[in-house]
Amino acid sequence: MRATLTLSKTIATVVLFALPLAAQQSKPAAAPAKPAAAQAPAASQPIALRGGKLITVSKGVIENGVLVMDGGKITAVGPAASVTIPRNARVIDVKGMTVYPGLIDSRTQLGLTEIGAVDMSNDLAEPSDQIMPHMLVEDAFHAETELIPVTRMNGITNAVVTPSARNTLPGQMSFIQLAGKDRDEMLLLRSFAMPLNFTGAQRRRDGTPRYPSTRMGMATQLRQTFFDAQDYANKWAEYEKKNAEAKDDKKPSPPKRDLRYDALLPYLQGKKPVVLTAAEPSDIKVAMQLAREFKLKVILGEITYAHKMLDEIAASKFPVIVGEIYSAPRSGERYDSVYSLPAELHKRGVKFAFASYDSHNARNLPYEAGYAVAFGLPWEEAMKAVTLNAAEIWGVADQFGSLDVGKTANVVVANGDPLELKTDVKQVFINGREVPMTSRQTQLRDAYQAR
Repeated sequence: MRATLTLSKTIATVVLFALPLAAQQSKPAAAPAKPAAAQAPAASQPIALRGGKLITVSKGVIENGVLVMDGGKITAVGPAASVTIPRNARVIDVKGMTVYPGLIDSRTQLGLTEIGAVDMSNDLAEPSDQIMPHMLVEDAFHAETELIPVTRMNGITNAVVTPSARNTLPGQMSFIQLAGKDRDEMLLLRSFAMPLNFTGAQRRRDGTPRYPSTRMGMATQLRQTFFDAQDYANKWAEYEKKNAEAKDDKKPSPPKRDLRYDALLPYLQGKKPVVLTAAEPSDIKVAMQLAREFKLKVILGEITYAHKMLDEIAASKFPVIVGEIYSAPRSGERYDSVYSLPAELHKRGVKFAFASYDSHNARNLPYEAGYAVAFGLPWEEAMKAVTLNAAEIWGVADQFGSLDVGKTANVVVANGDPLELKTDVKQVFINGREVPMTSRQTQLRDAYQAR
């Protein structure tokens, strides 16, 4: 199986991204009132998908395969001749269909925004300061957003939700599941990683310049913040030592708690990953130097225009979350320098994953991978970059990213290549449950077609 994008498909992709989601951002009186369901009833019996082409990702493709789900887990997967289907299972015939693991979007703002033009529906980042590591996505996450059903209908079952790139350290990220009875069930990992944004967008040049408004200002601010956090940790360590040694009537007073530094310490101690996001080579070099200086556990993000330093990135052994692949090349660069970036990373042995870096268009994640195939990335590697690679980078490969026994039953059934525009997703299973294939967009479509 290979994703082949013709000129017409490329044009279709551009149009798809260019069109505003008018249906998403308007609500005519004739639209149906009921919201899209976030969760189907829990399955009361095993479910067996029989006869389809299984893209396991981890163990290749199985023609005429069987996959069994029970209790929210994959309990069997293999050729039809070798898998025993439980007698009480509900069997679904998927002959002619493609079955593959749910896709993972490695950077979105799903649940933090609804309508871009309405400020009250956006909770993307705290604008009062650049250094806000104590801001938590889980405090702002809105599980009932209309954007989640739209996204999961295209086979995306999990996502990393990140504050916007307005600030250098805008807060901490969450890993979510795109269905569940409530936000607590959907928030699988809370405050598990932190973005460090180091691009021109964080320089305070709106109107009167404010600190930091230069690259050296951003680097200096980050260094001072990290040194202050380390000093804070030392003060607490000193206090705890004295407190353990002191007699009950001579206990020392503890230092004042600072949520900002408390939030930073696990990252400065290498316990949690920092997603170092930069696009230009000069920014990437300074940010990577900062990471080495403070021994941060790094995942690189974007690196959109870094093709001249890919060997250095490969030598760093840092995994990469590839930026928006549809970005235009810089003056003097090859026309395909951005489009071929994933293929060049693969050639150098860099582990990477794709991300939509979006919310309203997060559903288009598989097409980014397909586009990279057209510019030299092997199809199998593109598929891994939206499934298993992402799971491994985020530390959840024991649960997600492939069709393997024991993993969470996040499974997609479609009528073709997962990375092709023309493919139609027929059914999504999350935690082994059938997710209703409806969204705000399908409801509006049906309402207007019925007129």
